[in-house]
Amino acid sequence: MKNLKKFSILALITFALACASSLNAQNKAGTTVGQFLKIEPSSRAVAIGNAGTALFGEATSMFFNPASLGRLEGTDVQFTYNKWLADITYNYAVAAVNLPSIGSLSLQLTNLNSGEIAVRTVEQPLGTGEKYKVTDLAIGLGYGVMLTDRVSVGLQLNYITETIWHSSMSMFGMNFGVQYQLSESGIMLGASVSNFGTKGQFSGRDLFIDYDFDPKKYGDNDELPAEFRTDSYSLPTIFRVGVALPYKFSEDYSLLISADAMHPSDNRESVNIGGEFTLMKMLFLRGGYRNLFLQDSEGGLVFGGGVKTDLAGNISLRFDYAYADYGRLAEAHRLTIGMGLR
Repeated sequence: MKNLKKFSILALITFALACASSLNAQNKAGTTVGQFLKIEPSSRAVAIGNAGTALFGEATSMFFNPASLGRLEGTDVQFTYNKWLADITYNYAVAAVNLPSIGSLSLQLTNLNSGEIAVRTVEQPLGTGEKYKVTDLAIGLGYGVMLTDRVSVGLQLNYITETIWHSSMSMFGMNFGVQYQLSESGIMLGASVSNFGTKGQFSGRDLFIDYDFDPKKYGDNDELPAEFRTDSYSLPTIFRVGVALPYKFSEDYSLLISADAMHPSDNRESVNIGGEFTLMKMLFLRGGYRNLFLQDSEGGLVFGGGVKTDLAGNISLRFDYAYADYGRLAEAHRLTIGMGLR
């Protein structure tokens, strides 16, 4: 059994590295679809610099590494509202439950909505009177389990769809990862691959046109039914490795330092780093910096905090907030509400 577990761990790590090495190392910014999949939902992890690959303890940790599901205790439900850039609305909800001797299961829903946008043309630059919107949706099913008392693995399968006015595309993606704790309550290591999946291609009635095969020829049919053919594009695959170092000053005060290195398929490598200071196991102060060493990055400073209170029985209620600086694109504010049952 021990040899089987070691082999499983080695196979997962090898598969992750193989997927990462298959990613093109060139800077391909703007060449992938499903960009909303890169928006981090966890206010806690965002405030720690987006360094979440080795974190666990809440359902939204699965965004960075599905292996965190294996370490979940009891049931956890979280909802995130994100005041995203350009007044775009982003909402994220996840529910996860630990089933003894089986592992943890999760259901996740992500939605992004641009709101109504005026249709403009060359002939009518002030607007035609019509409105359209962009909506993105992802539904995910996750599973995580402890292979040993220190090693957890996880997998999440996602259905993804993007809609622009009357055209849409659908894709399937997969996230998977592994976490390893060096000692009890000690250093945590993590590695994960996100958004590894199929390509997407837009289709819909917005691409239907009337085509004149030869405009110089008269008497033929100048309104042949035709359709534009769009290219297919990959999802923004990301390979992450991370480490988290906890340090306890006393029963009431502790510090967590976390760092991630990222290798995305549509940009260059970067590093995220941050920390969390816990007071009385109730108040949390967080800060960090994301996208270190990334060329042409916008902003990078993040900070936030949280509060946790115990309700009747084993129910806990959590409120977390995160501020993220995006340079010339202004800032984003996230608020996450979570409820846990232990």
